[in-house]
Amino acid sequence: MEYRAKPGIGVWLTILVVVAAFAIALWGIDYSLDPEDQVLKTMLLIPAYVFMGLFALLVIGAFNLSYKLGDKGLILRWGFYTKVVPWKAITNVIRVEGQSTLCPIIGADWPGYRVGIYLVKGIGPIRMYTTYPDDGFIFIKSEVGFFGLTPPAEMYERMLQYIAQKAEKEIEVVNMDELPEEVKGQSEKSDFTYKLLKNLNVWMLLAYGAYLLIFFPGSGAPKLVILLLVLAIALFFFNTSNAARLYHFSPGGGYAILALGILVNGIFFIVSFGEISLK
Repeated sequence: MEYRAKPGIGVWLTILVVVAAFAIALWGIDYSLDPEDQVLKTMLLIPAYVFMGLFALLVIGAFNLSYKLGDKGLILRWGFYTKVVPWKAITNVIRVEGQSTLCPIIGADWPGYRVGIYLVKGIGPIRMYTTYPDDGFIFIKSEVGFFGLTPPAEMYERMLQYIAQKAEKEIEVVNMDELPEEVKGQSEKSDFTYKLLKNLNVWMLLAYGAYLLIFFPGSGAPKLVILLLVLAIALFFFNTSNAARLYHFSPGGGYAILALGILVNGIFFIVSFGEISLK
C-alpha cells in the first residue's frame, strides 16, 4: 500500500507568490545598485540565493511526499530523503482526532503542506509528513522517532489498521478537543489580533509596491528607493514566518514582530513618498 501526496491549490499559490517575490528581489537588487556597490550587492545576493536553494528543496519535497507500507516497515519519502520505520520499532499507533494546535519549529508551513519538526500542543514534538493535519492525523511513536501522517480519507482507516497490525499494537485515540485550553493552547489562526496584524502587513506591502509601480517611473527619485521594496519583501517573509513560531511561546512576542513589520514598512513608505514627491 502506497500513498503519494498531490500538491493542492495552496501549494501552487505559495510557489507562485514566493517565485514572484524572488524575481522582484533579484531585479530590485540588480537595478538599484551600481557597479561600485558590488560589495553590498554580493552581501544581498548571497542570502537570496541560499533561501532560493532552500525553497527549491521544499518545492521538490512537495512533489515527492509519500508513505509506503513495506514488508520491513513504514517507508516515508520526502524529496530526496527516505526514512524507514521498522515495524518492530513502533511502540504506539495513535489516532489523533479533533482540532490540533501545531507550532512549526523548522520546515514547511504552507497551506496543504506541513512537513518538518512541529510542536503539537498537548502531545509534543513530532516530525510531520503531512498535508492537512489540523483536523487529525496518524501519530506513530517509535524507537527511531515520532512521526505524523495524513493519508487521504479513503485510505486513512486501511492504512491505520495495517500499521497497527504489522506493528502488533492496539490503536490508541487522542481527542484534541477534549484537552483543556491551557494544555492544547490557542492557534494563531483563531486569534483575531494576530490575523488583523498579519493582514495589515500584507496590505501594507501590496500598497507600497503599488505606490512605487505607479509613481516611481519618471519621478527622478534615486534608484535606491527600489532597494527599500526589496528589504520590505524580505522583512515581510521573515516576520510572518517567525511570528507564527514565536506566538505559541509568547502571543505578545508574535504581535510585536508583526507590529514591527508594519512600523518599518510605514517608515519605508514615508521615505519613498518624500523622495518621489520632492523630485
